[in-house]
Amino acid sequence: MSQLKYCQGPKCHTYDTKDRKKGPKDNKRNETRRRSSFYYLDGNCCSMQCMYDWFNVYGSRALDHFGRITQPRVLTADNAWRVQRNWRADNAPDMYYAYNFITDEQRPITEQQYNNEQTVTEDGRLAI
Repeated sequence: MSQLKYCQGPKCHTYDTKDRKKGPKDNKRNETRRRSSFYYLDGNCCSMQCMYDWFNVYGSRALDHFGRITQPRVLTADNAWRVQRNWRADNAPDMYYAYNFITDEQRPITEQQYNNEQTVTEDGRLAI
């Protein structure tokens, strides 16, 4: 059984819904939602409203902490590589290849290279 976790929205407890109401009949209070899984903010918020509340409070700090972009990123022929799979019919083996979105160049690769996350680096360069 999975663990229950709390919504990380800083204002979750302020929204008035039936599932947030806790306590005896004459002493009701709102509490932060608690569930085994959430759909928003990578599984950490119960609703889009809570997700936006979190970002409004912590978004700038997160960007400053993890690195704010100060120069534009540029897509060139050197960093436009992606690995792709050509699904084949008639029980033929699938084709795996590295594809350059700028030059339309295709280079065949193995299935192991396709499954390896280091085949194309994080900045889009081909590492083989």
